Amino acid sequence: MATTNVERDEIIRRAVMRRPDDFLNVTVHLWERLATELITLIGENGFQSLYVRSVHLTRTTYPWIVEGNPTHATEKRFAGLRNSLADYDIEIASAANRLLLTTLVDIIALLIGDILMTRILCTAWTNDASDIAGKELQE
Repeated sequence: MATTNVERDEIIRRAVMRRPDDFLNVTVHLWERLATELITLIGENGFQSLYVRSVHLTRTTYPWIVEGNPTHATEKRFAGLRNSLADYDIEIASAANRLLLTTLVDIIALLIGDILMTRILCTAWTNDASDIAGKELQE
């Protein structure tokens, strides 16, 4: 069965809202994990180009999103995005983040296909769900 945009959107929505109490840290961590997976496939320059394009497209709805510099080291790669989102309440910030993620994922899905893109999302984020669940059980 082919994956649809609706299914990918749901994966993104669940991941972004996994821990609303720690939204900014979760958001940056999701982006870092996704970037790591995508860079192995499309390289640093490919990721940077597609990320910048996604930010540009997302700015039509959320003009305050800052591009940042996705070529920086992992811990600083999404500092601009984090700072942009920090200025808004969680509902607006999460909607902007979901749109940015969806835009990037949709662009890449057009290039590599829906099934592979969904598999990349699951690979990037599934371990996070297990890690978080394990930590919550220990608490």
